[in-house]
Amino acid sequence: MKIRLKDIFSENRIILLWCAATAFLLLLICSRSSFLYPCNDWNDANSYFTMGKGMMNGQIIYRDLYDQKGPYLYLVYGIAYLLCHDSFAGVFVFEIIAITAFLYSCYKLMNLYCSKQLSILLLPLLGAGILSSKSFYWGGAAEEFCLPLLGFSFYYSVRYFKEQTDEIPALKMILINGILAGIIMQVKYTMLGFYFAWMAMMAFAFLAKKDFKGFFKGCFTFLGGMLLTAIPWLLFFGFNGALDDWYQCYIYNNVFLYSNLQEEGNGLFQRIYDLAKILYWLILDNLSYFGFIIIGMLGLLLSFKVRWYEKINLLLLTSFLFVGIYVGGSVLPYYSIPLTVFAVLGFAFIGSILQRFLSEKALTKCLPAFMIITVVCGMVFSYTASMNSYFMKQDKDSYFLYRFKDIVLQEENPTLLNIGCLDAGLYTVTEVVPTCRFFQTNGIPFDEMFAEQERYVAEGATQFVIARDDYPACIWEHYELVGEEPYEWSGIHFTYYLFKKKS
Repeated sequence: MKIRLKDIFSENRIILLWCAATAFLLLLICSRSSFLYPCNDWNDANSYFTMGKGMMNGQIIYRDLYDQKGPYLYLVYGIAYLLCHDSFAGVFVFEIIAITAFLYSCYKLMNLYCSKQLSILLLPLLGAGILSSKSFYWGGAAEEFCLPLLGFSFYYSVRYFKEQTDEIPALKMILINGILAGIIMQVKYTMLGFYFAWMAMMAFAFLAKKDFKGFFKGCFTFLGGMLLTAIPWLLFFGFNGALDDWYQCYIYNNVFLYSNLQEEGNGLFQRIYDLAKILYWLILDNLSYFGFIIIGMLGLLLSFKVRWYEKINLLLLTSFLFVGIYVGGSVLPYYSIPLTVFAVLGFAFIGSILQRFLSEKALTKCLPAFMIITVVCGMVFSYTASMNSYFMKQDKDSYFLYRFKDIVLQEENPTLLNIGCLDAGLYTVTEVVPTCRFFQTNGIPFDEMFAEQERYVAEGATQFVIARDDYPACIWEHYELVGEEPYEWSGIHFTYYLFKKKS
């Protein structure tokens, strides 16, 4: 049978469209960035949006605006801001692109174990299990945008050890994955444990073939790929005299202020115990995808058809990614988003079993009907399981952010400061570009930030101040209270205050 290149491209285009449609329909329900929601009021995501907005308005991230994620994340949010200035519509577009690419990588990996038809049909169920989980959180996390990068790297690794071990690892493949690792390095470097294991396994493949020259070539090619992604930022921050700010905000403060790696009493056995406890609660809280990770890992590790080095590869990738994320001791629901990559193993294993009982001819004949059934099931499950779906019922006009927005926009060219919490979203809905470096209160014990924010308030540096629960006593010298709103978030009750500078 003659296979034409045109047919291959046509087939991939159809599969990509299916991935895009699935991503759109599931994110429509699971992400607060979607137009079904009044807004995405997640503090972290609004912080990224404000950093990206500042970047697109000529400010230098880290030097002029302080936050602690990597520059590629702020670039994505900056472009999203250009698409839509006062909402997360642009972010939603990028979420669709990211999840589309991730689902396509999952399709490619599943297709290593089962037919194309089954791989296509299982995608909505895989997507629903991941996007409706507590790990996915409210939508727009840094980890979410890294999913396709991890997904393709996982696919490349599994494919090599499953099908290509007779060959020496291709330097082109290693370079591509070095670039993917470099981008992740400049988004959130806690995920790099995955790439440590990835490259260690490739190094093992070179050494197993006694290709010592290839070993060194492979290592330098991988590191070269990572360096390529850093060069634009080295030039950007170097040209703007902000290399020190980049290092302090993104590397130093994250390692020495945000994590507990330096704490006494956290010996090896205590770390292992803490990690085991974290894993236990992660599994219980996220069975919608962890169940499939467990099924896939057990199914493949116990299978006689899977060779020992394939099993070691899976164990190392999962273990090092998990440890890299959690060894610092910090635990938040969305930290585990990268682990969802491994849920594809469960569906791949299930697909390989279903393939024994379902003929390819019957599947092909009924494929359109089955596709509709699986995507509808995925949407119904997502609406039922997602912790976000209740927020669709929130009336936009009665939401505190929009009431505060009406007050702020009564002034021409208003300035704003957010204290007491991460960005509450008022910068976003009012389109205000911050004028203070510490435009929000980050969740790190950084004395300079607290001192500077109190100085901003004491000097009346901005026209408006939004505070949560608490505020410095000196605020009454320059400001008056013009808004007060109660707010409930995951069972915790807050009060937001809006202050306006006295005439």
